[in-house]
Amino acid sequence: MSTHTFDDSNIDWQRLGNFEHLHYSILDVDSENKIADVLFKFAANEKILLHRHLGHNNTLVIQGEHRLYEPDGTLKEVRPVGSMTSSPPSKDPHREGGGDQDVVIAFNMRGKVGVLYEVLDDDLNVVGTITFQDLEDLHNAA
Repeated sequence: MSTHTFDDSNIDWQRLGNFEHLHYSILDVDSENKIADVLFKFAANEKILLHRHLGHNNTLVIQGEHRLYEPDGTLKEVRPVGSMTSSPPSKDPHREGGGDQDVVIAFNMRGKVGVLYEVLDDDLNVVGTITFQDLEDLHNAA
């Protein structure tokens, strides 16, 4: 079977505030059904902010290796390119990042009104949120 390289040079990558090692591109927002399709790119060998998912997420790893970490930085799970995961809402905080190259992941966020993500500090205190409305506003601003 042939190996292909994913070319993301035509994707309109955005930064979310001053969050390091994380870029995103909102592909579509379905306001009526509360579904958002977003590409995320996490930097190679880095970890993004501590957070938890409060909405259902389906993910597909398009490029690289998707790594998930416990709050203390311990590697929790590795998802190789091509892997699909369906994850219900969870109160489990974690960090994510790329393996030896930047990872690109397609996220399909479903059916959640209100807060989709809680951003946490190292003491697990909520320091910010991302709502479905935030995604709609970012998408409409692009």
